[in-house]
Amino acid sequence: MNGETQYRSPHSIMGEKLSSESSETELRLHLEKSLIPSFFRLLQKGFRVKTQPGRSVKSFLCEQLGLSPEYVEKRIQTLFLDGKPVDDKDSATIRNGSTLALSAAMPGLIGAVLRSGGFFASMRSTISHREETKVEGSQEGMVSLKLFNLLLREIGPAFLEKGIWIHGRDLQNFIEGKLDDFSTGCKKAILDDKEVDLKTLHEMKWADKNVFLLLRTD
Repeated sequence: MNGETQYRSPHSIMGEKLSSESSETELRLHLEKSLIPSFFRLLQKGFRVKTQPGRSVKSFLCEQLGLSPEYVEKRIQTLFLDGKPVDDKDSATIRNGSTLALSAAMPGLIGAVLRSGGFFASMRSTISHREETKVEGSQEGMVSLKLFNLLLREIGPAFLEKGIWIHGRDLQNFIEGKLDDFSTGCKKAILDDKEVDLKTLHEMKWADKNVFLLLRTD
């Protein structure tokens, strides 16, 4: 893809605009860089971000998350809001509990049909997202965000560094599947400002807590 390298740095894309949320339960993992890609499946499965309901998709992506308008228009070619393709990012609005899936261009006819605002968008007019009612803004809510294909490597690390909200069940499943890798690649684990070892972290049974926690990596 022409000009692909200009999108490689997540920090130049996101800057410092992705808010650094605080949490009653926060886990910070100091990792070898080689371990970061193993977290991408969490980003693909879906993680949560705090937001103000009533924001447009474009406002959410650019003003809150700090993605540049150029990156959003040129790189994020496919957007699904609550399971429906989005063509107008200015009118589609985020609700508390919404799910927003983001993808770079997908190959073939399917990719062309699903491309936001693309030539074939009219072919899926009956399934495209349409704003039916005005969403009233409230103090705070959460949106579930999913990243796919090239976006995982391009902006995924920046999300992990700033912090993602995940369910304890997902954290426990993830740790159980990565114990061997973590034993050599995790330099330090900090839980609520206190250092813990991996054995203790693994034995905490996060799935039983039924809570979300803020996960950060560096």
